[in-house]
Amino acid sequence: MKYFILIVLVFLLGCEEEEKPQRPSNLLAKGEMVDILYDVYILNAAKGINKKLLEFNGVQPETYIYEKYKIDSLQFAQSNTYYSYWPDTYEAIIDSVRQRVAKLKDIYEDERDQEELEKKRKRDSINTIIKEGRDSLYLPKTKLRRYKDSLMRYQRYPDNQLDSISQSSLLNEK
Repeated sequence: MKYFILIVLVFLLGCEEEEKPQRPSNLLAKGEMVDILYDVYILNAAKGINKKLLEFNGVQPETYIYEKYKIDSLQFAQSNTYYSYWPDTYEAIIDSVRQRVAKLKDIYEDERDQEELEKKRKRDSINTIIKEGRDSLYLPKTKLRRYKDSLMRYQRYPDNQLDSISQSSLLNEK
């Protein structure tokens, strides 16, 4: 009998009708909620990467949003509670935030891809210059030639010039 009464009480108290929240007098507009939640998302991501850098630059993640939008924590909490009671409205707000984050992500990914292509292009052009032997500092086929001149002991010549120098030196010696 005790268990029966306990089950009935739990059933009656558990099925109590939930009060819907009253509309706050200073309710934030949906667009403003999207902007605030977007900034909260970005700040949370930045805080997860390097919180000390944010604080070093004077950005306190906890108060930055309130100062930027000139609201207080109570106004944000009441507006968030009110919108979260209506799932369709809150889902539309969250979808807008997701779209903005995805758009920003695409922009930064495109920028990163462009930077990687530029680095690869530079690397490839340097490798091409080295392979073709056009680099003035890198002469892959050089030999040293000894001269009789006391001031100029050794001088570098590429292979194709050695033949012409040898022939001209032979002509001068005769």
